[in-house]
Amino acid sequence: MTGIVDAHHHIWRQADLPWLTGPMQPRIFGPYEPIRRDYPIEEYLADLRDCGVTRSVYVQTNWANDRFEDEAAWVQATADKLGWPHAIVAYADLGVDDVRPQLDRLKQYPLVRGVRMQLHWHDNPLYRFAARPDLCADPRIRANVARLGDCGFSFDLQVFAPQMAGAADLARACPDVTFILQHAGMLEDRSREGRDAWHAGMTRLAACPNVVSKLSGLGTFIHRNDPDHVAGIVLETVEIFGAQRCLFGSNFPIEKLWTSYRELIEAHQDAVAPLSADARDSILSATAIRIYRLDK
Repeated sequence: MTGIVDAHHHIWRQADLPWLTGPMQPRIFGPYEPIRRDYPIEEYLADLRDCGVTRSVYVQTNWANDRFEDEAAWVQATADKLGWPHAIVAYADLGVDDVRPQLDRLKQYPLVRGVRMQLHWHDNPLYRFAARPDLCADPRIRANVARLGDCGFSFDLQVFAPQMAGAADLARACPDVTFILQHAGMLEDRSREGRDAWHAGMTRLAACPNVVSKLSGLGTFIHRNDPDHVAGIVLETVEIFGAQRCLFGSNFPIEKLWTSYRELIEAHQDAVAPLSADARDSILSATAIRIYRLDK
């Protein structure tokens, strides 16, 4: 293996993020006082020092929607200065009539490889982000996601298990777009029934050849780094999708709320240890390089 690729991390300036300023807003990952501050690229690089990470992908952090280009421009400038990150997943509002003017603005930045607009909705308001649960079926969303393929952008897909059937329909409707499922499908209900529903939804998504799964944010709903929990989700996801369609992501600094980068990396390395060398390389490096075109 040539080195680990972190396919999902963030850097930020507190002043740019509505959810990090003003009153504390409930978040899916629980109390977050320790990260209500700047998290610059220099701190991220210090966190991953000596962990074997050689490249990384920045994923948007929910700046005000009308500042989507400002976010991409700031991250691009950071990369131009320090050489990290190596790709950007930006924000675009896919609910508008025509997203192409936004995409034209994003195409100015060489590191932009894709777009994330979070579609996850849950009965529990603390887990809810999207305005409604059925956005995957919205005709405007579908038309605009399809337009990502015209400029070579991928789509970072974020949904819960009950939304996965609609997400699979969306993926089939947009065969020219690569979908990167966030956080291995966000398993929040660890009961037998909940896990079965997640497995069924993941299987349906895996039947779409243009969907891959990101093994990131696995501590989101348990608020800790539990190696057994990580291994369980990682191995089941790999069994469903295959190693060539799975990729590692740290979700730092969110996971920094409860663990160190080294401990997180070690949990993922231990999880994939039973797999072949080729499978380990795919999950920890090769899939991310291919999907996010890091050799471009």
